[in-house]
Amino acid sequence: MASQVVSKKRVADHGEVYTREREVNAMLDLVKHETQRIESRFLEPACGTGNFLIEVLNRKLQVVETRYKRSQSDYERYAFIAVSSLYGIDILQDNIEACRQRLFEYFDAQYTRLFKGKCKEAFREIVRFLLRKNLIHGDALSLQTVEKNPRPIIFSEWSAINTSKIKRRDFVYAELVSHASLSELPLFSDLGEEVFVPRPVKEYPPVHYLRIADVD
Repeated sequence: MASQVVSKKRVADHGEVYTREREVNAMLDLVKHETQRIESRFLEPACGTGNFLIEVLNRKLQVVETRYKRSQSDYERYAFIAVSSLYGIDILQDNIEACRQRLFEYFDAQYTRLFKGKCKEAFREIVRFLLRKNLIHGDALSLQTVEKNPRPIIFSEWSAINTSKIKRRDFVYAELVSHASLSELPLFSDLGEEVFVPRPVKEYPPVHYLRIADVD
C-alpha cells in the first residue's frame, strides 16, 4: 500500500496527506452516475498526484471503451471529452507534474491496448496539451498560479459542438469560486430556473480536436 505521507515537513508546510484508494472509491461512489458521464466535469483543488482524478478518468474511459472501441475515431473524440473534463490545482510543482504524467500514462496504456500500432502520436500530444492546461500549479486559496509573478488561475472549458470540432472558452477561476460562495443562483439547472452564466475572458474559434493547440 502506498504511503499517505511523503514527508513530515510537507505535512507541516502544506497539509499534504494522500487519500487511500478505498476512500477515493467510496467518495466517488456517492456521485457514481456523474463519474460515468463522459462530459461531466470534475475539479480537485488540491489534487496531489491525482488519486481522485485518475479514478474518475478510469471510470470515464471504461464507458468510452464500452461504447466506442469498435471505432478509433469515435474513441478518440470521446476520450478527448473525458480527459478535458478533469481539472486540478496543486501548490507543489512536483505533485502537479506527477499528476499530469500519471494521468497521461494511464490514458496511453488504454489507448495503446485498444489500437496498438494504429495509435496517433498527434492525439497523444493533444492529451498532453489538455493535461498541461487543466492541471495547474497554483494555490487554491489565493486563486493564483504559483510562480515569480503570480497570475489569476484560468481554466479552459472544452465543449464539443459537433462530431469533431471543439469550442474553447477561458474563465477566471476566482470569479467562479466567488459566485459559488456569494450567489444563490446555480451554475446549472435541469428545471429551467434562472442560472448564473459566467462570462469567459477569452473565446476561441471552433477547431478540430486535433488542432486545439494550434490556436493556444
